[in-house]
Amino acid sequence: MNANSKILLMPDDFYNRKLLTQVHPDNWINPVPAKCYNIVVIGAGTAGLVTAAAAASLGAKVALVEKNLMGGDCLNVGCIPSKTLARAARICSDIRQAANYGVRGNIKLENFEVDFEYVMERVRSIRAQVATHDSAERFSELGVDIFFGKAIFLDQETVSVGSSILRFKKAVIATGSHPRHQKIPGMDEKYYLTNETVFNLTKLPPRLMVIGGGPLGCELAQAFQRFGSKVTIVQKTPLFLPREERDAAQLLSDSFAKDEIQIRLNSVVTGFSTNGEEKIIQINNQNETQTIHVDAIITGIGRVPNIEDLNLEAANIKYNEKGITVNDFLQTSNPNVYAAGDVCSEYQYTHVADATARIVVQNALFLGRKRFSDLIIPWCTYTDPEIAHIGIYVRDARALGLPIKSYTIPMHQVDRAVADGEEQGFVKIHVREGTDKILGATIVARHAGEMINEVSLAMVAGLGLRDIEKVIHSYPTQAEGIKKAADAYNRTKLTPLFGKLSRFWLSLTRKTHF
Repeated sequence: MNANSKILLMPDDFYNRKLLTQVHPDNWINPVPAKCYNIVVIGAGTAGLVTAAAAASLGAKVALVEKNLMGGDCLNVGCIPSKTLARAARICSDIRQAANYGVRGNIKLENFEVDFEYVMERVRSIRAQVATHDSAERFSELGVDIFFGKAIFLDQETVSVGSSILRFKKAVIATGSHPRHQKIPGMDEKYYLTNETVFNLTKLPPRLMVIGGGPLGCELAQAFQRFGSKVTIVQKTPLFLPREERDAAQLLSDSFAKDEIQIRLNSVVTGFSTNGEEKIIQINNQNETQTIHVDAIITGIGRVPNIEDLNLEAANIKYNEKGITVNDFLQTSNPNVYAAGDVCSEYQYTHVADATARIVVQNALFLGRKRFSDLIIPWCTYTDPEIAHIGIYVRDARALGLPIKSYTIPMHQVDRAVADGEEQGFVKIHVREGTDKILGATIVARHAGEMINEVSLAMVAGLGLRDIEKVIHSYPTQAEGIKKAADAYNRTKLTPLFGKLSRFWLSLTRKTHF
């Protein structure tokens, strides 16, 4: 049977058509189902793809069901397009700063033009290039049966996809999440963009409002401002990224101010109207109302799990507004069904989806007892500077009654950051007081997402700051900030008694002649 009707991406150009031929071919014919599958995976985003590939490589008979595009959010409307966009925006910022590095000549450092149409074309071309790894053809060659269509549970061991009936020993729900819709009277979905639609743009909005100061809102606000939009960002809390430590969030606010983004903190959108193509928005800040006129709106106010229309009740699978209910082994209330990724996790990151998929494969197919709670999860917001974190925050330690000590190295004390002109930020590592055991870390730096991995490795391997201090770091690198934090810890071990003994010993050696 033919999978379903043709999907059209906007704009309908060469790169989007190339993408579709890989992640949802319009001539795809669903295979004849096997009598029974070792595992049926619902959803072909990161969690689903990792589950299917790993299970197939281990010899399982696997069916993978996707109703939209293989690759999910990460490939199509998340990590890949957004980071491609951020890279172009960072180049724009670097050009504006070029005079500070001695660049002269005919470069229009202040008034250069951004070819936004080409920027977005490049985003689509990169997405189509990366799609090879997530393609239906590749997974079919891995031995996975690919079914395009909507999965519906018929009972505790059966799923239907159109007229196909898939019976399973185990199943995995990996359907991901979608943007939470803005609830403002008169402002329905046609008036604003989300991460699912913003990459359809081909023209730069002269005036843009971004509602929401979480990771997505912050990344897009900064990128569009650097392309030339006049951006206003509205955030209901006193600082952006409310999960992060206040000094990290403050540095991001300072960076936004430097980029000349209009910042509205402690503010909520209360009204909306239009005048032709113009959007008119009322915001309230501490009982004061302001009217802002813009050409486009992007919202990033959270995510909602994709659980609708699965008929979960038929499979005895419990859920709530936060998603599929799972235990620490990622098992649902139906012991033969597991869940992975955004649909069951508060940590909605691609690398977490990958990690949960690996847990599911071991637990579902091999009687494993891998626990989600054992994961040590880093994350990063890809603004400029980036903000990366792992482990606990100071507030968490206080709530748990854990005595901690923090070692903070400002990036202006790191030679490479000074040489690069990237001195904004810090490395902050928390250890249990009296030990060198790392409990958490926050890094604010232009390359924080790369730097946090060293701390992540140390925590997973059970290594402390004393071990990091022993590691020879290439010089000069910005990761030396981590080494400096370890050095700061070691200096605390030089107690007054040790100092007295050291001075006494050295005084004796001065009097000794060989």
